[in-house]
Amino acid sequence: MSLPLNYHVLLKKARAELNHHVGLDHLAEEPDLVKLPYLLCIINETLRLFPAAPFLVPHESSDYCTIGGYDVPSTTMLIVNASTIHRDAKVWEDPESFRPERFEGLEGEVEAYNFIPFGQGRRSSPGAGLAKRVMGLALATLIQCFEWERISEEEVDLIEGTGLTMPKVEPLEAMCKARECMLNVLSKL
Repeated sequence: MSLPLNYHVLLKKARAELNHHVGLDHLAEEPDLVKLPYLLCIINETLRLFPAAPFLVPHESSDYCTIGGYDVPSTTMLIVNASTIHRDAKVWEDPESFRPERFEGLEGEVEAYNFIPFGQGRRSSPGAGLAKRVMGLALATLIQCFEWERISEEEVDLIEGTGLTMPKVEPLEAMCKARECMLNVLSKL
């Protein structure tokens, strides 16, 4: 929610997509997610800039190999820094900017574009699909049901703290109110 709050136009675009494809008579459900490509773009771009963990699970080379011009002896521990790859100007155009549109039209192909928040190949996280669905449903529900505003004119602080999962230094504080058009749906929960 931090990034969409800093880019209110994107929040409106996601809400319009939800209104059009899901409607206002029920909450977004799992089958609706395939009809919400822009919402998925927001999630992908957020994971690109702020992966859940900056480093992928360590691996050990089974044989001597060369990676990026470096000789790697067998049994060397290899740690992939996904966060650095996701912000590499050689790989991504304008890598520090939040631009969900960069993922438009790439559904199912994003891994081919050095997008690896859950790893890649046979060693990728088996929970990646579930995680994306849960994030999609949570974000869809928050956007569909509530009007969101920052608590001040200042942008939400995105500075990362320390730790394995790189939490934000300052927790998100935002104002929300239920959308009038969703009160009927919310009252049935």
